[in-house]
Amino acid sequence: MNIFSGLEKIVETKHPLIKETWYGLGGPADYLIRPQTTDQLQNVVKRCNDNNIPIYVLGFGSNLLVADEGVRGAVIQLKTENFSQMNFTREQVSAGAGVELGRLLLTCAKKGLSGLEPLAGIPGSVGGSVRMNAGGNFGDIGAVVESVTLMDKDGRIFQKSKPELQFDYRRTNITARFILEAKINLAQGNPDQITRNIKEIWVFKKNNQPLNTINSGCIFKNPRGLSAGAMIDRAGLKGLQMGGAVVSEKHANFIIARKGCTSKDVMRLIDLIREKVRNQFNLELELEIEIWK
Repeated sequence: MNIFSGLEKIVETKHPLIKETWYGLGGPADYLIRPQTTDQLQNVVKRCNDNNIPIYVLGFGSNLLVADEGVRGAVIQLKTENFSQMNFTREQVSAGAGVELGRLLLTCAKKGLSGLEPLAGIPGSVGGSVRMNAGGNFGDIGAVVESVTLMDKDGRIFQKSKPELQFDYRRTNITARFILEAKINLAQGNPDQITRNIKEIWVFKKNNQPLNTINSGCIFKNPRGLSAGAMIDRAGLKGLQMGGAVVSEKHANFIIARKGCTSKDVMRLIDLIREKVRNQFNLELELEIEIWK
């Protein structure tokens, strides 16, 4: 019997995940599933649970490295129309997990709604951005998120709001498997000024990060009060190469994938960087990127 009988339209088998990540690396998933409704998502989760199939949740793959062997389990992506809606009420927007962050920023700018400008230049989906509290030097998304709609591993849907909902550097206290929607509080502003702010932040990042290369953003979290990129640079690791993976000369917290690069190359380079920094500074770098093995 087909585990996902009746759901063939939303289920792909042996789907190559290189198409779904910014790195463009890694092997296939046993199943790639894109539910069109919440009911379908609950149905998929139940079938996975009943058949002991591991579940992975995929956003836009901007901070993800998939092993060359691929993923044994079901990769669920909330990217369909139902999960990509934006609804505005005065100075608040309800954004589905599958909304692309850049699209949300530009839509808010056109409507004269300010608050998301610090996220300019950060790729990914709303769901993934909330999960990891995406941000940078100018601020993070947690500062404006008021509440989230969640679904746990058993298919139960519930909401979590501030102050119960807490954000910290590159993490939240969300433990539920799925983020379905986020309510974001914004402020009235001048559309032209908001757009200018977005452009200024994007230009700053373009000048300081290797945006024109194949990468997945920052590899390591910044240790408290320190810069991971600066420490990697001080360890003399800029330009360090392992196979097709190389530490960026522009920003040492980025690993660039060159022609012929494999996920194993990136993983080996990550291990070597951590070892060198540990030996020189007696400090363990924590991953910001997610690795699926």
